[in-house]
Order: sequence, then C-alpha cells, then structure tokens
Amino acid sequence: MATELRSPILKDAKALVTGIANEYSIAYGCAKAFRELGAQVAITYPNDKTKAYVEPLATALDARLFMPLDVTRKGELEAVFERIGSEWGKLDILVHSIAWAPKSDLQGGLLNSTSEGFAQAMDISCHSFVRMARLAAPLMTDGGTMLTMSYYGANKVVRNYNLMGPVKAALEACTRYIAYELGPKRIRVHAISPGPLNTRAASGLKDFDLLLSEAAERAPLGELVDIMDVGFTCAFLATPFARRLSGETLYVDGGVNIMA
Repeated sequence: MATELRSPILKDAKALVTGIANEYSIAYGCAKAFRELGAQVAITYPNDKTKAYVEPLATALDARLFMPLDVTRKGELEAVFERIGSEWGKLDILVHSIAWAPKSDLQGGLLNSTSEGFAQAMDISCHSFVRMARLAAPLMTDGGTMLTMSYYGANKVVRNYNLMGPVKAALEACTRYIAYELGPKRIRVHAISPGPLNTRAASGLKDFDLLLSEAAERAPLGELVDIMDVGFTCAFLATPFARRLSGETLYVDGGVNIMA
C-alpha cells in the first residue's frame, strides 16, 4: 500500500532515487518523504542480492519504475535514464546516495590507501554523480533539483573516516560546479550532509558506534537525526519554497557541525 499523502506540494513531480539498500537507507527516507508529499518515485537497486530488500519498499511506495543500477557496469546508468525518458518524459528530482570504497582502503588510513582503491572510491562515490547529472539535465525541461549525500568528514577530520573525507570533499566541490553549470537551466544542485546514521554503508567504518554516541552527546538538539529528517529536508529543497537555493552543502545533524 502506498504511503498516505500528507500534502501534495510535490504532486506530479517525478523523482529518481538511487542508493537504497534497505529500510534504514538515507535514500529510502528521501523516497518516502517525496511520496508522502505527492511525487512519483523511481527506485534503483544495485544488485540481485539487494533487490530482495529493496523491492518490497518500492512496492510500498508504488514505484512503478524499479530498475537495476550498478554505476560500475557499462550501460546501466544510461538505461535508467532512457527508461525514465521513455515512460515519464521528464524528471524533476534526482537523489544520488551512492558511496563505496574497498574495505581495506577505508579502514587503513589515508596514507595507506592504494591508488586503485582511491580511484574506485572517487569514481563510484563522486564521479557517478557527475555522470548522473549529465544524463538527468536534459530530462529536467522545467528545471529541477539534484541532491547528493556528503558528510562532515569532507570538511573536518573525523577519526576513521579516512579516504572518504577527500572523496566527499570532491563531491561537495562537484556539487558547486554542477550548480553553476546547470543554473541557467533552472536546475538547483545541493549536497546534503547528514549526521551519523546507522546505515549499511556506515557499518564499514571502524568504531562507528562510538561516532554515533559522540554525535548524540555533542548535538545542541541532544539527539541523532533519522532518515526521515534527511528525507524531508530533501523534499523541501525540491519545492518552490527553496527556489533560490543552489550549490549549498546543508547539514542535517542536530547542530553537531557548529560545535568545536
């Protein structure tokens, strides 16, 4: 059963959400928020193993476009946008929530990372957003909103975040340049920087439980954020209320980022 709509401010909007792995994924919070506000959603899954977890979520959200997407496989990204163009004819919202690095490179410190691992992390976690934006832009004929997921470790050193810090810093820089290049087409582009969330992707970080508890203690609001906090922030950015915002990195972390 589709989620009950709260308010149809995104009614008739078409949203592509990539990066859902399970019900705890940030991308799922985005898809759910969009759907609650009236948008139609297209959802991708990275592989057959993950499909079993993502398909029930797509069904619950009435996502009639449900497609495989491994950004390292030639042609899969293009196939997603070809289908959207064929069945929808347009796109209003894009969510890029894809990040990956080899575990040995992720857990070994930046100085010990391999050039191959660093390149893989950069391609999958950063340049895939550039490729998506290039394919999505022609479908955003009435303007649109592109969103990608960053983290505080892009700008400040976070213990054990290691090579993902420079990769996310590059992603935030790409966000600004894409916002500049697509601004004349009325396409707005943002990086979202959530506080630590207990997602599958985060489980690869060493001592992540400690990072969660420290964030909760430091947050001025006194608690951690959840995937719906991130989702509704993204939904707001896709509405006309945010029509003059672009190129920003927005923190959704309970205020942790302001603390020394």
